[in-house]
Amino acid sequence: MYTEFGIKKDLLELAKEVENEIKPQFEKIENIKELNSLKVLNAFQKSRLSEMHLHSSTGYGIDEVGRNKIEEIYAKIFNTEDALVRAQLISGTHALAVTLFGLLRPGDTMISISGIPYDTLQTVIGISKEQSRSSLKEFGIKYEQIELINDDFDIALVKERVSKNNVKLIEIQRSRGYSTRKSLTIDKIERVIKAIREVNKEVIIMVDNCYGEFVEEREPTDVGADIVVGSLMKNLGAGIATSGAYIAGKRDLIELCAERLTAPGVGKEIGPSLNQNTAFIKGLFFAPSVVASSVKTAVFASRILEKAGYKVEPRYDEPRTDIVQTIELGSAEKLIKFCQGIQMGSPIDSNVIPEPSDMAGYDDKVIMAAGTFTEGSTIELSCDGPIREPYVAYMQGGITYDYGKLGLLKALDVLQSSNDSM
Repeated sequence: MYTEFGIKKDLLELAKEVENEIKPQFEKIENIKELNSLKVLNAFQKSRLSEMHLHSSTGYGIDEVGRNKIEEIYAKIFNTEDALVRAQLISGTHALAVTLFGLLRPGDTMISISGIPYDTLQTVIGISKEQSRSSLKEFGIKYEQIELINDDFDIALVKERVSKNNVKLIEIQRSRGYSTRKSLTIDKIERVIKAIREVNKEVIIMVDNCYGEFVEEREPTDVGADIVVGSLMKNLGAGIATSGAYIAGKRDLIELCAERLTAPGVGKEIGPSLNQNTAFIKGLFFAPSVVASSVKTAVFASRILEKAGYKVEPRYDEPRTDIVQTIELGSAEKLIKFCQGIQMGSPIDSNVIPEPSDMAGYDDKVIMAAGTFTEGSTIELSCDGPIREPYVAYMQGGITYDYGKLGLLKALDVLQSSNDSM
C-alpha cells in the first residue's frame, strides 16, 4: 500500500526507526495537549457557552451574542480583559496592521526587540524594498529595532532604550518568520518583559503570536504581554475555521484596535459573524489536538531529515515554542523539489506543481506548497520559503500526525529521487 503512494521500502524502515527515537518527545507533547485542552474546556464552561451562541448574523451584526461569547472565551484562554475575534480580520498580517495602526499615532516610536520582523510586516511598517504609501512610516510613525544575541533578547540594551520613556510600543515576534534564528520561548519572553517593567511601566508590549498558540503551556499574556495577535488560519483555527484572526489584551487597547477595524465610536459593537461562529468554536475546541499533531509532525520531520543529511532547526529533541520546522536544503532546486513533494502528498491539488513566484509583501520570489482544504491554511500541512540563500524550507502544520507523516515521507521521496537524477 505504501508503495502505491510512492514511498520506498528503505524510507519506511527509516521512518520506523525515527518513530522509536522520538517517543519521549511525543509524551511531552501529549502532556501539553492535555493541559491546553483543559484550558479550553474550562473557558467554554465558565463562559456558559450554549447552542444559541453557534448561530450567526449578517448585516451590521449589532451586539451579536455568539460573536461576543467567542470573544469572552478567547479573553479567558489568554488571561486578558478582552478580545477581538473576527472573520473581517483576513490574516495575521492584517490583524497585526490593525493593531499597530490602532495603537500608534504620528510621532510615536515602535521598537522591534526580536530583530527584523516577518517580510509582510516590514511592508506594513515601511522598511521593506517594496514601499507602500499606506505604511506606518508614511503616517509619521518611527521605527527602531534591537537585534537578538545568540537567539535571545539583548536585555541590557532593551532596558537602556526603553528607560528613556519615549517608546510607545514594543513588538516581539515569537516565531522566526523567514529567518534562520530560533523562535522565542515563553520563558525568554517572560524574562525580557520583567526586565522592561523594571524601567518602564507604560510602554505597550505586543507579541506576534502566530504559529505559537498551544505549543507551550503558557501564552505571552500569561507572562505580562499587554496584547497578542494571531491568525485563525494557523493554530487556533485547527483547519476548521475558514477565515479570521484574533487580538487579545487589555480592554482599552482592544477598543482602539476595534475602532481601527470598524469605525471610531462604533468599535466592537458591529461586525456580523457571517456563519463563522460554529467554525470558530469548533476550531478552538480541536486546536489543542491539532496543534499537538502539527508539533509531532515537525518533530518527525526534524529527525528524519537530519538523518537524511540536512541541517534542521529545531532539532527533534529541542524545546518547541511554535509549529514551524526549518530544513536548510542548500540550493533553489532542492527547495523547490521539497515543496513540490509536500504538494504531492496533500489531499487537495496533489497534481498541481508549485513554482516560485512574486508575491505582494515579499522582496524575493516565494514558493508555497499547500494542498489545503482552506486556501493558505498553514495549520494544515504546508511548506514554503523564499528563493534566497541558504534556501530554507519552512514546514508547518499537520491536521493529524498520520497525514502529516505521509505528506512528509512523500516529500522526502521526491527530494531523494531528484538527488539521484542530478
